[in-house]
Amino acid sequence: MQIPQFTPSAIDAGGCVSNAWDLLKRNYGMYLGIAVVAMLITSCVPCVNIFILGPMMGGVYLVALRDMRGEAVDFGMMFKGFEKFVPLMVIGLLQAIPGIIAQVLQFTLDLGRIGLQGGSVSDPSFFQAAGRDSAIAGGLVILAVVIGVLFSILAIVWWMVFFFAVPLAMEFDVGPVEAIKLSAQAAMSNIGGLIVLIIFEVLIVLAGVLMLCLGMFLLSIPLIYLVNAFAYRQVFPWFDRQVNTMPPPPTAYGSSFGNAA
Repeated sequence: MQIPQFTPSAIDAGGCVSNAWDLLKRNYGMYLGIAVVAMLITSCVPCVNIFILGPMMGGVYLVALRDMRGEAVDFGMMFKGFEKFVPLMVIGLLQAIPGIIAQVLQFTLDLGRIGLQGGSVSDPSFFQAAGRDSAIAGGLVILAVVIGVLFSILAIVWWMVFFFAVPLAMEFDVGPVEAIKLSAQAAMSNIGGLIVLIIFEVLIVLAGVLMLCLGMFLLSIPLIYLVNAFAYRQVFPWFDRQVNTMPPPPTAYGSSFGNAA
């Protein structure tokens, strides 16, 4: 088995966004359909969604990476990730751990709030804490904020560690453990570019929200999928395994995309 090689400090976040936008415009209808279906399936199917997250995203990456090389693509290819269901499912499950923990914590807090309120808020003085109760409440709020910040940092680090795992398992014959290890190594070697990429993607999401939230489906989600695909290709350049012996430079996917000369 050939071990994929990554390029350190290869991510050009601006180039990723620019190339992703060009690719999106070229085949907007297909990518919009892929984004909407992927979001609906991975968000609206309770319990099952965490098992199919990895295979769905593997198919999305496959379409984008093939389109970059100028190969024929179609909407149905987004389901090809299910051909590698087990490794992609494992990666997806592990990648979703912070989200699962956040949902459990939120559910626990909601139950605790209901318990404290006794199922009723008819007494207007219930929320009027004083003295020691007020101090305890303030301390709990500060503690919750600190925990929230620490958890957010952990979630970002977790996102970076798994950033390349799904496309690696989809494109190469590697198992989930190997894909995650290699993804973590590549992420740590490109941490600066990934941080800038996060900032760009936050701005893309905000742009979608400003478009009456419809922009999230019409623009932000399909564009972010493609941005991530270009970032992956910059770090793990494509080369013809039958002809070339060296991968193209990372700049091949910075200001332009497709096959390197």
